Amino acid sequence: MEEIDIKLGKTQKLSIDHLVDFGCYLDGKNLGEILLPIRYMPENATIGDLVEVFLYTDSEDRIIATTEKPLIEVGDFAALEVVAVNNYGAFCNWGLTKDLFVPFIEQQQKMEVGRIYVVFAYIDTESQRIAGSTRLNQFMPIAPPNYKYGEEVNIIITNKTPLGYKAIINKQHWGLLYENQIFEKIKIGDQRKAYIAKNREDDKIDLSLTKLGFKSIDEVSDKILKALQQEEFIGLNDDSSADEIRETFGISKKAFKKAIGVLYKQQLIDIEEHGIRLL
Repeated sequence: MEEIDIKLGKTQKLSIDHLVDFGCYLDGKNLGEILLPIRYMPENATIGDLVEVFLYTDSEDRIIATTEKPLIEVGDFAALEVVAVNNYGAFCNWGLTKDLFVPFIEQQQKMEVGRIYVVFAYIDTESQRIAGSTRLNQFMPIAPPNYKYGEEVNIIITNKTPLGYKAIINKQHWGLLYENQIFEKIKIGDQRKAYIAKNREDDKIDLSLTKLGFKSIDEVSDKILKALQQEEFIGLNDDSSADEIRETFGISKKAFKKAIGVLYKQQLIDIEEHGIRLL
């Protein structure tokens, strides 16, 4: 039977080896016995029970188990808030009693208390401690992207740029959401679904927060599109009055502007000086 490799910085199920007054020791296999303090022990726990725990190191660098759920595990990206800074680096709240340390050398920019940053969790090879880094490029796989137009992906928003927002796609590649194509509130650390809008020759990827193509059109956009399929051109645009828009489509100007923005972004219509035209 293949031996299970127990890993630091991961959530795993370990069996209780023996009980002590201050908790119990878990069978950490390749990592040896691991203490689960009594405050984290399940009620009526006994020898042989499996307990789902996260493994990290305490202030004395001993591997310890907890049933608390961390906000990030080794090998993952997550948005974390800085709760303290000292002469060696920053400390982020990752949901555990002991904060996650981000050394100065691993900070893309100087981290400040109270701000939120996207962090990658890794194990420092010298100290064998779990640490964090905001220098995210070094943790991205080197495999070239191979996405299809309109493909649904998972993203995490990392930072604001002059063009919009950078995002990590499927924990593997960089993508960009253009400012003028965002129709909802987003913030650093948001994790959500997005869609591949364009694969560029330089391996950069454009993203969209809305589905691409006819299937993604909502009710208002669909109403406008069907009208354009009959007329090809309608003399209404962003500058038209709310009364004109309501009389033609029975919707508010705000809803109209959002709908034609969606249609324009999907390259289904063109917005001209005197109206909108079907492409």
